[in-house]
Amino acid sequence: MTTIKKISEYTEEEYKILEPLYDVIDPELFVNIVDLGLIYDIKTGGDNNIFITMTFTTQFCPMGESIINGVQNVLMIEFPDREVHIDLTFDPPWSYDRLTPEGKNMLGVE
Repeated sequence: MTTIKKISEYTEEEYKILEPLYDVIDPELFVNIVDLGLIYDIKTGGDNNIFITMTFTTQFCPMGESIINGVQNVLMIEFPDREVHIDLTFDPPWSYDRLTPEGKNMLGVE
């Protein structure tokens, strides 16, 4: 099972990587992937690597490729000297519990 890091647990450098991910919008739900809780972890490697562990709301998300491309694009723009690696996981599966308070508000979920 993948460990999920809370936003408050990110280092300053990891948080700088998280910030542009707010611009990646799930095209079906119209909510950014951070507030949806799709980002499970962010790590950096000593040789200019960024490692993102993430999920989708469903394993067979029809917009999954679009979301991954969005993540790669925003990070390549913000960090052109780094290589982005995305690890897609469904363990644990996404649930509404992963929504931030802002995400719940955007979706009208209590």
